[in-house]
Amino acid sequence: MANKGTTTRSSSVVATSQNNEIEARLQALEEKAHTPCGGGSTDEERIAALESRIEEVVEALKRAAPGATRNL
Repeated sequence: MANKGTTTRSSSVVATSQNNEIEARLQALEEKAHTPCGGGSTDEERIAALESRIEEVVEALKRAAPGATRNL
């Protein structure tokens, strides 16, 4: 029966080690997610692209349901 307690402790140590590894990986991902990428378009270009896409969506909605989209 002495082995049973040892096995439980070993499993607990392994689980703690895995939790620590997961936490470290999560923190690394969070740091990376909050780091600006430094590339891409200017704000004006992104806004223009979004506005264009919104217009496309509005037009598609108007074609799909002409009477229901008067306020778009």
